[in-house]
Amino acid sequence: MAARTELTPAPQPGIPAAATAKTQLAALTVKAAYDDGKYNRDLFPHWGTVSGTCNTREYVLKRDGANVQVDAACTATSGSWFSPYDGATWTAAADVDIDHMVPLKAAWISGANTWSAAKRTQYANDIDTPQLWAVTDNVNQAKSDKGPDAWKPPRKAFYCTYARSWVAVKHAYGLTVAAAEKAALADMLASC
Repeated sequence: MAARTELTPAPQPGIPAAATAKTQLAALTVKAAYDDGKYNRDLFPHWGTVSGTCNTREYVLKRDGANVQVDAACTATSGSWFSPYDGATWTAAADVDIDHMVPLKAAWISGANTWSAAKRTQYANDIDTPQLWAVTDNVNQAKSDKGPDAWKPPRKAFYCTYARSWVAVKHAYGLTVAAAEKAALADMLASC
């Protein structure tokens, strides 16, 4: 069961300042998304080993949680997770999804369809940019593969960080941005 709180989300790597995000957004190539019909989630191998017995999901659960305890297999056995998307706090890891800030299909239709398997694997497991977030599972499912022109976090206080993170990931990977997506990001950055 979730308890609503206004906790601060865990610090994420690589979130640029708003001014930097605006500059990065301006530098992105504007191009209509292209769906070649060949997207498959399996083309982005994810939850690879980060260290020891910990995979990417487990690493993010530990990074983003509070008082997280893990067993020998690195599975979270207790802790709490604040979802910045909706402001909910969870005490069961099963209630938390690890969201790809820029969803895998959104990446595919904005340039990742030309990447090597190694680059797609890196992208799906990237712990060095603000790409992976521990969030409420049903909120992540509602987001699905939508961009910010079709979906925004329910918690408006997160708009600025969400846009800064989205832009940082697109910029880091040289992905394109659709016109409506760019406009939605610019609107969200205006809330910073």
